[in-house]
Amino acid sequence: MTSIRLILTITIAVATALIHPVRAQELNCQVQVDYSQVQGTNTSVFTTLENAISEYVNTRKWSNAQIAANEKIDCRMFFTIKSYEDAKLSGELQIQSSRPVYNSTYTTTLLNFKDTKIEFEYLEGQPLIFSENSMESNLTAILNFYVYLILAIDFDSFSDRGGNGFYDQAKNVVQMAQSTNESGWRAFEDTKNRSAVLNAYTEPSTIQYRDLLYQYHRNGLDEMSISPDKGRAAITASLETLAKIAEVAPMSVTLSMFKDAKLDELVNVYTKGSQEERTRVYELLYKIYPTETTRLDMIKKGVNK
Repeated sequence: MTSIRLILTITIAVATALIHPVRAQELNCQVQVDYSQVQGTNTSVFTTLENAISEYVNTRKWSNAQIAANEKIDCRMFFTIKSYEDAKLSGELQIQSSRPVYNSTYTTTLLNFKDTKIEFEYLEGQPLIFSENSMESNLTAILNFYVYLILAIDFDSFSDRGGNGFYDQAKNVVQMAQSTNESGWRAFEDTKNRSAVLNAYTEPSTIQYRDLLYQYHRNGLDEMSISPDKGRAAITASLETLAKIAEVAPMSVTLSMFKDAKLDELVNVYTKGSQEERTRVYELLYKIYPTETTRLDMIKKGVNK
């Protein structure tokens, strides 16, 4: 009788899973608010803010994608608050995200970017309200933008331009924010604000960076456990794409974003590459990053850290 009950239980569980597939939240985001530079204020507001941001980002279902609990995207939001006065905070935000590499214990950095134009108002205990069609606050707009960017880049790394829908959602956030006087959103305000970051992934002159994401990760790193030579060849080909972007858009923020996410990794990738391969990669990257001589020399010589 026990065996029959066990079989029925398993059968019902499987059937339920098929009818109602697991739809966990997409992100596993570590949130930290550093307020060490702020003097003479009630520090509990920063703890409340940290908890509110973490709950807002991690408990929301941001898409219709089927994400299992063990497939959540690991990311980090590190806020450095430099001033807090009359409920207005200003500072910086470091955004990082990563994804696992196929058939290995290694995780690779997808995004490592510092936003230096973080300004928003927040009162202790204030709820963070999500809206797809209106800008509830500058804080939630910033969070929404970077969540969609993290999702877009992650999906691009697994399928060719797979992040299309998320870039559209990020674009909607930018368009709503540009009608306000908040900093960090306006087109041509500077070359590294949120508008510039979005344009770097969506404008015709630099959209090939998205192809690079797929080639580098899916055809490159994910193949290295099976064929290291084949994987490195795909990564080298992706660097050819980066060089083309540098020629047509030498001020594109994608170039610094790639450097911050990938240059250390490339030192390790090419340790066992041929001298011809290492020399080619050195020549490609030196034209783009002429000041990064230390790491580029390590690539050329095949020296690991």
